[in-house]
Amino acid sequence: MTTIADVERFIVREVRLLDERRFEDWMALFDDDGYYWAPAALDQKDPHDHVSLFFDDKKIMATRIERLRHPRIHIQTPPSRTVHLVGNVEIEEVDAERGECLAGCAFIMLEYRPGHDQRTFGGRYQYRLRRRGESFAIAWKRANLINCDGTFPALAVPF
Repeated sequence: MTTIADVERFIVREVRLLDERRFEDWMALFDDDGYYWAPAALDQKDPHDHVSLFFDDKKIMATRIERLRHPRIHIQTPPSRTVHLVGNVEIEEVDAERGECLAGCAFIMLEYRPGHDQRTFGGRYQYRLRRRGESFAIAWKRANLINCDGTFPALAVPF
């Protein structure tokens, strides 16, 4: 049985890993075939038919994390500090036979780097979650930014 409380606990833990810069632990939440996607268009149906802000499978996530950990990465010197707020968690669909659910929530993420303006990102996350023991694994995560079609300075950390 999948409950909103289970899903919310998982999502809160997932974004906290990002805020604590525990990127390897965050990546471990994804199934081997999992991916993270942030479309660059409001109505984008598929990551393959349009450019995306992020479209990372686990191999690309590992490369991005390796770059973020490099001591001379200009775009993250000094490193970003982030805080994610999530709410309005919903279970949109349950596939008990496959042990999966489609869930979503609203989010706001603040990013600050000393010497730079604070940035705010907001929108809605969607997740395809697969049961993994008492918790979940992420089959995919989609970050639907409300301003996805805007212009952005370089994006280095997942939002």
